[in-house]
Amino acid sequence: MALKLYQFAISHYCEKIRWALDYKGLNYEDVPLLPGQHIKTVQQLAGGKCTSVPVLDHDGHCTQGSAQILDYLDETFPERALTPADPEQREQALAWERRLDEEAGPAVRCYAYHHFLQRPKVVVPMLAAGTPFYNRILLSLAFSRVDETMRKWMKINEKTSRQSRQVMETLLTDLAEAYRAKPYLVGDSFSRADLSAAAIFAPMFQPAEYPVPWPKPGKIPKDIKAWLDQWQDQLQPLSELYEQHRKAN
Repeated sequence: MALKLYQFAISHYCEKIRWALDYKGLNYEDVPLLPGQHIKTVQQLAGGKCTSVPVLDHDGHCTQGSAQILDYLDETFPERALTPADPEQREQALAWERRLDEEAGPAVRCYAYHHFLQRPKVVVPMLAAGTPFYNRILLSLAFSRVDETMRKWMKINEKTSRQSRQVMETLLTDLAEAYRAKPYLVGDSFSRADLSAAAIFAPMFQPAEYPVPWPKPGKIPKDIKAWLDQWQDQLQPLSELYEQHRKAN
C-alpha cells in the first residue's frame, strides 16, 4: 500500500486530510506543492481541468478534494471512522462539512490573504512551506505578480475581505452555540464535522501541528490581531479540538 498526499502546506483543506490520515494512523508520503507550479502536476494526477488540492494517490488511484478524500478514507480504511454510521448523524455531519467547506473555507482564505499579502516577508515562507528553499527566493522576486494573480483568482479585495469576515463571524457564532450544548457537533464522538470546523478555522488560531511557519504576534496584521482578540472565545473550542484529537499516532 502506498499513499501519497499532494498538497499545499498552507491550505486548510489540505490540513483536513493531513489530520484525517494522522488520526487514522496511516503512513503516507507528503508531497508539498508550490501554488501556481502545482497546476501541471495536479492535472496529470486528476486527469481533468480542476487544479485544486488536496489530491490523494493510493496505489495509482487518485481522489481529489477534501470531502471526497474523507469519503474514500472511511470506505477504504474504516478503522477510526470519521463519518457517523447512523444515517441521520451522517447527514448532519456532511451538512456541517459542506457548509464549512463552501462558506468558511473561502471566507477564511480571502480574509487572511487580503491582509497577509500586504506583508510579503511574512506570507512567502508560508506559501512555500515544505518545498525547496529556492522557492522562497522565486516567490519573493515575483511577488507583485503573485499578489496580483492570487487576488484576481480568488477575488480578494477590501470589499470581499469585509464580507468574508462577516461570514466567518456568523459561522463561529453558530459553532460556539453548538459546542456550548455538547462537546461534538454530531452525536457523542469526534467526526468529520469537528475535524472540518477546526481545520478550516485553524489559520485563525495557528496550531503548532499545522506545518507552516506562523508569524510572530508582532507580525500579524493589526486588523486580524484585533479580530482575533474579539473572537478568541469562539475560536477556543476549535483550538481545544486540536489539543485533543490532532496529535499524530
